[in-house]
Amino acid sequence: MAIEIVVPNLGESVVEATVGRWLKNAGEPVKIGEAVVVLETDKVDLEVGAEREGVLASITRQAGEDVKVGEVLGTIEPGEGAAQPAAAAQPVQAAPAPAPQAQPARQAVPDVTPVARRMAQDAQIDVAQVMPSGPGGRVTKTDVQRYIESKSAPAKPAPQPSATVPISETAPIFATDSGRREERIKMSRRRRTIAQRLVEAQHTAAMLTTFNEIDMSKVMDVRARRKEAFQKKHGVSLGFSSFFVKASIGALKAFSRLNAEIQGDDMLLKYYYDIGVAIGAEEGLVVPVLRDADRMSFAEIEQTIKEYALQSNDGTLPLDALRGGTFTITNGGVFGSMMSTPILNPPQVAILGLHKIEQRPIALNGEVVIRPMMYVALSYDHRIVDGREAVQFLVRIKELVEDPESLLIEG
Repeated sequence: MAIEIVVPNLGESVVEATVGRWLKNAGEPVKIGEAVVVLETDKVDLEVGAEREGVLASITRQAGEDVKVGEVLGTIEPGEGAAQPAAAAQPVQAAPAPAPQAQPARQAVPDVTPVARRMAQDAQIDVAQVMPSGPGGRVTKTDVQRYIESKSAPAKPAPQPSATVPISETAPIFATDSGRREERIKMSRRRRTIAQRLVEAQHTAAMLTTFNEIDMSKVMDVRARRKEAFQKKHGVSLGFSSFFVKASIGALKAFSRLNAEIQGDDMLLKYYYDIGVAIGAEEGLVVPVLRDADRMSFAEIEQTIKEYALQSNDGTLPLDALRGGTFTITNGGVFGSMMSTPILNPPQVAILGLHKIEQRPIALNGEVVIRPMMYVALSYDHRIVDGREAVQFLVRIKELVEDPESLLIEG
């Protein structure tokens, strides 16, 4: 009797997904627990595994289709048919020797992230040949990219795409009546959700932004003196993120309305500090949360952010990491932004925007000096936060960052 592959529970508040890519074709063998299809949600990509060993009998929902929790994606016909196709599909180069006995480890497909699997399929390479470096022995997109770059030119006889491959084979680019080229690409579910929420934030909140600038001299001095020891002790670099997370917590404790949300006619003030950190992943913006950040050390903050960044790029970020959040920090400075107006992350009522550090002349004690300066921006919901509070909040951020020792007390 055929076993149905259904859309699993996608987590709190997530009821729909989009079929991203089938990892198996109809008629191919599958093993129990093996990923067969990737679903795109508005937060993360999820792999759906086979509940029984057998053969993928049918695919009922194609890539690009929207599906809901509980809907059938395809069916698996249980049986022993999986063993025969798997034995026949040995690597070509192993044909002269008894490959099954000589290289048993090569026959098992390693645990691969969705992004890495798509890269390998697009490049037509065997994932089993790629050395994994991810957690739990996972093959990441970085591993696949490294493997592709390490291959010698003769190993891939295909000609250069730019020279001989028609445009229609490399991308859905077409010519208009006027002869100009255009490309139509369907937005991913995450991109659609991002667009929807950003527009909603502007339509539902009375959003304003206030600006200030911060002298980063002392923070940079602390990093220069402590960076090597910090790296050696904790295995992670001492970045700027932990300083601003701690400074934000100190300011939020002083101005609680910026750590709140509006529910009807009520203001819900929160006295815990779940700080969201925006990450510009390849698949779209995500905001994983540092839960109870006020209880985290500088090292724990840096380690968690690093792990979130790796997971977001590899498509392994758990849904729990994206739930909640009371205040958000976004850093456009890593991309070179000098100034921007961050958009609220509902239902939060404030977001802090960081920018590029630039050496600029400033007046200090009656003299012109050159200092590493950063513009910072605070967008806030004027329905609950007054301009006075917003300005004072940002001034408090400035005071704490310009005096890093105070973060040990205030943060």
